[in-house]
Amino acid sequence: MKYRLSLGFIVLAGLFAILGSSRTAVAAPKAADLDPLVEKAIAFLKTRQNPDGSFAPKVGGPGVTGLVVAGLIRNGKADDPIVVKALAYLEGNIQKDGGIYGKGLANYTTCVALVTFKEANVGGKYDKVIANGAKFLKTLQNDGDEKDSAFGGLGYDGKGRPDLSNTHFFIDAMIAAGVPKDDPAMKNAIAFVSRCQNLPGEANDLPFATKASEDDKGGFVYNPSDAKNEKSPNRTPEGGLRSVGVMGYAGLKSFLYAGVGKDDPRVKAALTWIRAHYTVEENPGQKDTGLYYYYHTFAKALAALGEDRFADSKGIEHDWKQELFEVLRKKQGDDGSWANTNRQFQENVPELATAFALMALSYTK
Repeated sequence: MKYRLSLGFIVLAGLFAILGSSRTAVAAPKAADLDPLVEKAIAFLKTRQNPDGSFAPKVGGPGVTGLVVAGLIRNGKADDPIVVKALAYLEGNIQKDGGIYGKGLANYTTCVALVTFKEANVGGKYDKVIANGAKFLKTLQNDGDEKDSAFGGLGYDGKGRPDLSNTHFFIDAMIAAGVPKDDPAMKNAIAFVSRCQNLPGEANDLPFATKASEDDKGGFVYNPSDAKNEKSPNRTPEGGLRSVGVMGYAGLKSFLYAGVGKDDPRVKAALTWIRAHYTVEENPGQKDTGLYYYYHTFAKALAALGEDRFADSKGIEHDWKQELFEVLRKKQGDDGSWANTNRQFQENVPELATAFALMALSYTK
């Protein structure tokens, strides 16, 4: 009798455990849900690919093409004819100095292309291209006075007007190239990233960080030099700089990629800001400006964090992969494209927004 009671208790306990786990199971889109979105996107992209294999070259040179290819490969479409043709176009933009660019945007497009070639590097086909590209990128990094706010950062074409957006793409490229996390280029880039954070201290001694509002603390700014420009829309009346959503995730991702631990005060502060501003409905601080760039960076950062369920500052847990998938499914056009009604940063160009959306979706698997 005692044995039967014990057995019954064990069975009931097992049932409760199964029921409990089903309630707390992490939600993420299934392949059956994702595949139709990707197939529709491919159908659209086939109508927009140029004879030379490129996508929207007037928008960002080879950059948009690189993003499209990386997004498709990461979604399991490496052998699709449009990918093969686009890779040939990217190969045609490899310069003698190792960079991958057209008439400009040497840092940005080379960074994107290196990540793309890494995704396509079956059998080491692009090993030399990636290595040479990394060497070229290092020559574009600001390496002068360590006390200068520009130190360690990069702009679109290199050392001129460095910003967090271009610098986090540089870090992505260094990781893709297998550059060690203790390499001087990585350390210097993280020094710049740290100076883009609204967190005064040893890592950021710039005056703007001490003037951050409570709402901005721990977040990240686009360009620390904006603090010197009284006409900058990013500057607060107190002389501080506003933290914005996409840069928050760019900063967090950069720290994690570079090996900065989760117990580091910079990572903790970044997470505190992100938890307080968590959303998939807009780019915090900028609403629909750069929305698809935000989705792309949001996904990469949370994937790097390694938490399938993310708790916001109110303690509400979010299945961020499912939430991101749902909002992108809702926003996909009937023709399979994504496009932003906000023309800023050229996200109204569907090839660019579609590339960002595909990249974001690849991290929801």
